[in-house]
Amino acid sequence: MRIIIKIVVAISLIFIGLMAWVNYEYNRFISTPLNIPEQGYNYLVKPGSNLQSISTDLTEAGLSSFHDKYLPLYGRLKNKSHLIKAGEYKLEANTTLPQLLEQLIEGKVIQYSFTIVEGMTSQQLIDSIIANKSFTRTLDKTSLKQVMLAIGLENKHGEGEFQPETYYFSAGTTDKSMLLRAHKAMSKTLEQAWNNKAEGLPYKTPYEALIMASIIEKESGIAEERPQIAGVFVRRLKIGMRLQTDPTVIYGMGDSYNGNIRRKDLRTDTIYNTYTRFGLPPTPIALPSKEAIEAALHPLAGKSLYFVATGKEGRHQFSNTLTAHNKAVRKYQLKR
Repeated sequence: MRIIIKIVVAISLIFIGLMAWVNYEYNRFISTPLNIPEQGYNYLVKPGSNLQSISTDLTEAGLSSFHDKYLPLYGRLKNKSHLIKAGEYKLEANTTLPQLLEQLIEGKVIQYSFTIVEGMTSQQLIDSIIANKSFTRTLDKTSLKQVMLAIGLENKHGEGEFQPETYYFSAGTTDKSMLLRAHKAMSKTLEQAWNNKAEGLPYKTPYEALIMASIIEKESGIAEERPQIAGVFVRRLKIGMRLQTDPTVIYGMGDSYNGNIRRKDLRTDTIYNTYTRFGLPPTPIALPSKEAIEAALHPLAGKSLYFVATGKEGRHQFSNTLTAHNKAVRKYQLKR
């Protein structure tokens, strides 16, 4: 009988000791911060990761001093193991493993930003995405035509078809997905603007409006001037007058443009030379802003058919007649 009592007492003491150790380890687990430097630590949870692989990573990186079974065991205990989300996380100093688990469940991943600047060409956009190390590189051919094929839009030219704005994205975002996102945004913007366009415009399709918007974008960065410039070009189209806009000529020159446009260039015919050809060029010449699209579809009424840069804050002088325009050219361009 005494032997049985001793065995029971021993088992009880072992059980009590074990429970005390478990309670101690649990309290230590939930209160001990990870070994994260003061500036924080960026940690990437890859798709398909689980708490075991994460815990092993943290231990091997020296961030956790706990056995790598603790975190997955805690996750199962709380029934939260299946709720973690992939992405790149910023781990702050003094973060505990339970707090880390909650952070992974909330999915508040690091957000990077990328700005598409209005007026840049689609090729310049592609080059800037390729140069940005925050994107996952998947494109091996980077000309505009090759990229449009790679993202499944080979039936489109690609110029002007990506919306300028600032985009936020998480780690793992590919170059292709960024381009598709910007293309989808532009398609939506153009569709909405087209559905609310003014009456009597000389455009047959939304794409023609996009072409016009790209020209307006390159002609002026002054917001209030865009509807005026749109008005000039719309009136020219309506009366069969050439647009005669330098940015289209420059675009048509391609790599041969060195920063200067000469009279020879204005007389050299290309499909983009609006000095030698009537109507709109065949494609946009740049990425237009929402404001430029709005101006193209809501041009300012008036009689002006000409404008010339004044050299002051990027503004222009608008004229109704060629005589008045030539006078403005002498004043602002020739300084006579």
